[in-house]
Amino acid sequence: MDYNLKKLTDAELLTRYTAGEEAAFHELVSRYKNSLYAFLRQFLNRHDLVEDVFQETFLQLFASRASFDQSRPLRPWLFTIAANKAKDALRKWQRTSAVPIGTMADSQELSFDDMLNAVTADSTLPSDELQKDETASRVGQIVADMPENLREILILAYFQRFSYKQMADMLGIPIGTVKSRLHTAVGRFAKEWKASVGSKESK
Repeated sequence: MDYNLKKLTDAELLTRYTAGEEAAFHELVSRYKNSLYAFLRQFLNRHDLVEDVFQETFLQLFASRASFDQSRPLRPWLFTIAANKAKDALRKWQRTSAVPIGTMADSQELSFDDMLNAVTADSTLPSDELQKDETASRVGQIVADMPENLREILILAYFQRFSYKQMADMLGIPIGTVKSRLHTAVGRFAKEWKASVGSKESK
């Protein structure tokens, strides 16, 4: 690996990647692999689709390289591609399968602390009393069961830390709609979590 590549900006790497420099491509993949995989695992909730969509994302990045505005950050653009590819993959899978989306096998690998803190203004989440992996699994299931548009905004905001403006640009919707949709998603998450906690405690 050429360690000088690590000092280059995303735009500079993409320029080299476009010119056929394979090492620049590997550096881009290295920079975004973990966060993209985490996003796709959460959004798709189907591990047999994650690898395919990940590869399709970078293929699309290459195919669309000429349209990339180098004055803008690459990360939101890359996640926009990934989100669109993930939606396509889910729709295709749902057309060919009547099996409901199941629990996230790797949910314990994900960090839900920030999400939990954001939706727990009161003491309704006894997270200290729960095993971490159980908490993660239940959070993952609630997120997975949400409608696609709410799940997407929740993951982008809380797990990937995109700003309102970035999400508005990525999703092609006004900032006001982003805030409204995120508010709806957080409210639904909190409601589902309380219901989950209540059903557990009643057993």
